[in-house]
Amino acid sequence: MFSDRLQSFDLILASGSPRRRQLMMEAGFRFRVAVTGFEECWPPHLRGKEIAEFLAAGKAGSWEEPLAPGQVLITADTIVWCNGENLGKPANDAEAIRFLRQLSGCRHEVITGICLRDSEKETVFSVTTGVTFRELSDDEIRYYVRNYHPLDKAGAYGIQEWIGLRGITTIEGSYYNVVGMPVSELYTALLDFTGNETRNKTRNI
Repeated sequence: MFSDRLQSFDLILASGSPRRRQLMMEAGFRFRVAVTGFEECWPPHLRGKEIAEFLAAGKAGSWEEPLAPGQVLITADTIVWCNGENLGKPANDAEAIRFLRQLSGCRHEVITGICLRDSEKETVFSVTTGVTFRELSDDEIRYYVRNYHPLDKAGAYGIQEWIGLRGITTIEGSYYNVVGMPVSELYTALLDFTGNETRNKTRNI
Protein backbone atom coordinates (compact mmCIF):
# COMPACT_ATOMS: atom_id res chain seq x y z
CA MET A 1 0.00 0.00 0.00
CA PHE A 2 1.31 3.44 -0.96
CA SER A 3 2.35 5.65 1.94
CA ASP A 4 3.23 9.30 1.30
CA ARG A 5 6.01 9.98 3.81
CA LEU A 6 5.87 13.68 2.98
CA GLN A 7 2.66 13.84 5.01
CA SER A 8 4.77 13.86 8.18
CA PHE A 9 6.43 17.16 7.19
CA ASP A 10 5.07 20.66 7.58
CA LEU A 11 5.38 21.97 4.03
CA ILE A 12 5.17 25.75 3.66
CA LEU A 13 4.55 27.09 0.16
CA ALA A 14 5.70 30.71 0.16
CA SER A 15 3.91 31.81 -3.00
CA GLY A 16 1.01 34.02 -3.95
CA SER A 17 0.37 32.09 -7.17
CA PRO A 18 -3.09 30.46 -7.27
CA ARG A 19 -1.89 28.14 -10.02
CA ARG A 20 0.95 26.75 -7.89
CA ARG A 21 -1.43 26.20 -5.01
CA GLN A 22 -3.98 24.45 -7.23
CA LEU A 23 -1.40 22.15 -8.84
CA MET A 24 0.04 21.12 -5.48
CA MET A 25 -3.44 20.48 -4.09
CA GLU A 26 -4.36 18.33 -7.10
CA ALA A 27 -1.08 16.40 -6.70
CA GLY A 28 -2.05 15.55 -3.13
CA PHE A 29 0.49 17.66 -1.25
CA ARG A 30 -0.50 18.71 2.25
CA PHE A 31 0.85 22.21 2.80
CA ARG A 32 0.08 25.66 4.06
CA VAL A 33 0.54 28.93 2.22
CA ALA A 34 2.54 32.00 3.19
CA VAL A 35 3.87 34.96 1.23
CA THR A 36 7.30 36.59 1.41
CA GLY A 37 8.01 40.26 0.77
CA PHE A 38 10.91 39.66 -1.62
CA GLU A 39 11.43 42.22 -4.38
CA GLU A 40 11.91 40.41 -7.69
CA CYS A 41 15.11 41.91 -9.09
CA TRP A 42 18.37 40.27 -10.08
CA PRO A 43 21.93 41.11 -11.16
CA PRO A 44 22.04 42.04 -14.87
CA HIS A 45 24.69 39.45 -15.74
CA LEU A 46 22.40 36.51 -14.92
CA ARG A 47 20.82 34.59 -17.79
CA GLY A 48 17.97 32.11 -18.17
CA LYS A 49 17.79 29.57 -15.37
CA GLU A 50 20.28 31.60 -13.32
CA ILE A 51 17.60 34.26 -12.92
CA ALA A 52 14.88 31.80 -11.94
CA GLU A 53 17.13 30.09 -9.38
CA PHE A 54 18.36 33.42 -7.98
CA LEU A 55 14.78 34.62 -7.46
CA ALA A 56 13.64 31.37 -5.85
CA ALA A 57 16.61 31.43 -3.46
CA GLY A 58 16.03 35.11 -2.76
CA LYS A 59 12.44 34.44 -1.74
CA ALA A 60 13.62 31.73 0.64
CA GLY A 61 16.29 34.05 2.02
CA SER A 62 13.67 36.71 2.79
CA TRP A 63 11.76 34.28 5.04
CA GLU A 64 12.14 35.77 8.50
CA GLU A 65 10.69 33.09 10.80
CA PRO A 66 13.04 30.32 12.02
CA LEU A 67 12.15 26.92 10.62
CA ALA A 68 11.57 24.17 13.14
CA PRO A 69 12.67 20.55 12.57
CA GLY A 70 10.21 18.91 10.20
CA GLN A 71 9.29 22.15 8.44
CA VAL A 72 10.21 22.63 4.78
CA LEU A 73 9.91 25.99 3.05
CA ILE A 74 9.15 25.88 -0.69
CA THR A 75 9.73 28.95 -2.86
CA ALA A 76 9.55 29.21 -6.63
CA ASP A 77 9.76 31.68 -9.48
CA THR A 78 8.84 31.13 -13.12
CA ILE A 79 10.31 33.14 -15.98
CA VAL A 80 9.83 33.11 -19.74
CA TRP A 81 13.16 33.34 -21.57
CA CYS A 82 12.96 34.35 -25.24
CA ASN A 83 15.78 35.50 -27.50
CA GLY A 84 17.94 36.52 -24.56
CA GLU A 85 15.21 38.46 -22.75
CA ASN A 86 13.31 37.64 -19.59
CA LEU A 87 9.62 38.25 -20.25
CA GLY A 88 8.18 38.65 -16.78
CA LYS A 89 4.71 39.71 -15.74
CA PRO A 90 3.64 42.54 -18.05
CA ALA A 91 3.07 45.92 -16.44
CA ASN A 92 0.08 46.74 -18.65
CA ASP A 93 -1.86 45.62 -21.73
CA ALA A 94 0.60 47.29 -24.10
CA GLU A 95 3.51 45.32 -22.66
CA ALA A 96 1.46 42.10 -22.74
CA ILE A 97 0.84 42.68 -26.45
CA ARG A 98 4.55 43.31 -27.03
CA PHE A 99 5.49 40.10 -25.22
CA LEU A 100 3.04 38.02 -27.25
CA ARG A 101 4.25 39.53 -30.50
CA GLN A 102 7.77 38.52 -29.48
CA LEU A 103 6.62 34.96 -28.68
CA SER A 104 4.67 34.64 -31.94
CA GLY A 105 6.26 32.05 -34.24
CA CYS A 106 9.08 31.58 -31.75
CA ARG A 107 10.42 28.85 -29.49
CA HIS A 108 11.02 30.04 -25.95
CA GLU A 109 11.85 28.49 -22.59
CA VAL A 110 9.67 28.49 -19.50
CA ILE A 111 11.95 28.07 -16.48
CA THR A 112 10.85 27.53 -12.89
CA GLY A 113 13.45 27.93 -10.18
CA ILE A 114 12.66 26.15 -6.91
CA CYS A 115 14.30 26.46 -3.51
CA LEU A 116 13.72 24.00 -0.64
CA ARG A 117 14.88 25.05 2.81
CA ASP A 118 14.65 23.50 6.27
CA SER A 119 16.30 24.33 9.59
CA GLU A 120 19.68 23.00 8.45
CA LYS A 121 20.07 23.14 4.69
CA GLU A 122 18.67 24.30 1.37
CA THR A 123 18.72 23.16 -2.24
CA VAL A 124 18.09 25.16 -5.40
CA PHE A 125 17.26 23.73 -8.82
CA SER A 126 15.29 24.59 -11.93
CA VAL A 127 13.10 22.89 -14.52
CA THR A 128 13.00 24.07 -18.15
CA THR A 129 10.27 23.46 -20.73
CA GLY A 130 10.56 24.44 -24.38
CA VAL A 131 7.40 25.95 -25.88
CA THR A 132 6.69 27.02 -29.46
CA PHE A 133 3.88 29.27 -30.67
CA ARG A 134 2.67 29.37 -34.24
CA GLU A 135 2.47 32.79 -35.86
CA LEU A 136 -0.17 34.77 -33.99
CA SER A 137 -2.12 37.55 -35.66
CA ASP A 138 -2.48 40.95 -34.02
CA ASP A 139 -6.23 40.37 -33.81
CA GLU A 140 -5.66 37.13 -31.87
CA ILE A 141 -3.17 38.75 -29.52
CA ARG A 142 -5.40 41.73 -28.80
CA TYR A 143 -8.46 39.52 -28.31
CA TYR A 144 -6.60 37.39 -25.77
CA VAL A 145 -5.19 40.33 -23.81
CA ARG A 146 -8.56 42.12 -23.79
CA ASN A 147 -10.57 39.10 -22.64
CA TYR A 148 -8.12 37.14 -20.45
CA HIS A 149 -6.13 39.94 -18.77
CA PRO A 150 -2.83 38.00 -18.47
CA LEU A 151 -1.00 40.63 -16.40
CA ASP A 152 -0.37 38.14 -13.58
CA LYS A 153 1.42 35.65 -15.85
CA ALA A 154 5.07 35.50 -16.87
CA GLY A 155 5.29 35.99 -20.62
CA ALA A 156 1.72 37.33 -20.67
CA TYR A 157 0.04 33.99 -21.36
CA GLY A 158 -1.45 30.94 -19.72
CA ILE A 159 -0.85 27.67 -21.54
CA GLN A 160 -4.19 26.34 -20.26
CA GLU A 161 -6.10 29.34 -21.64
CA TRP A 162 -7.46 30.25 -25.07
CA ILE A 163 -4.18 31.39 -26.58
CA GLY A 164 -2.34 28.29 -25.40
CA LEU A 165 -5.01 25.93 -26.69
CA ARG A 166 -5.10 27.62 -30.08
CA GLY A 167 -1.57 28.86 -30.48
CA ILE A 168 0.97 26.42 -29.01
CA THR A 169 2.30 23.83 -31.44
CA THR A 170 5.10 22.14 -29.47
CA ILE A 171 5.91 21.47 -25.82
CA GLU A 172 9.26 19.94 -24.87
CA GLY A 173 9.23 18.87 -21.23
CA SER A 174 6.84 19.37 -18.33
CA TYR A 175 3.44 20.86 -19.21
CA TYR A 176 2.76 21.61 -15.53
CA ASN A 177 5.96 23.62 -15.36
CA VAL A 178 4.40 26.03 -17.87
CA VAL A 179 1.19 26.18 -15.84
CA GLY A 180 3.25 27.25 -12.83
CA MET A 181 4.85 24.34 -10.94
CA PRO A 182 6.65 21.20 -12.16
CA VAL A 183 4.90 19.02 -9.59
CA SER A 184 6.55 15.71 -10.52
CA GLU A 185 10.04 17.18 -10.25
CA LEU A 186 9.06 18.94 -7.02
CA TYR A 187 7.81 15.67 -5.52
CA THR A 188 11.06 13.87 -6.40
CA ALA A 189 13.16 16.73 -5.03
CA LEU A 190 11.19 16.77 -1.77
CA LEU A 191 11.71 13.04 -1.33
CA ASP A 192 15.46 13.53 -1.79
CA PHE A 193 15.55 16.59 0.44
CA THR A 194 13.62 15.11 3.35
CA GLY A 195 15.55 11.86 3.08
CA ASN A 196 18.82 13.79 3.63
CA GLU A 197 20.12 12.89 0.19
CA THR A 198 22.21 15.66 -1.34
CA ARG A 199 21.84 17.41 -4.68
CA ASN A 200 24.41 19.46 -6.57
CA LYS A 201 23.38 22.76 -4.96
CA THR A 202 22.46 21.55 -1.48
CA ARG A 203 24.26 23.54 1.18
CA ASN A 204 24.09 24.00 4.92
CA ILE A 205 22.60 27.25 6.18
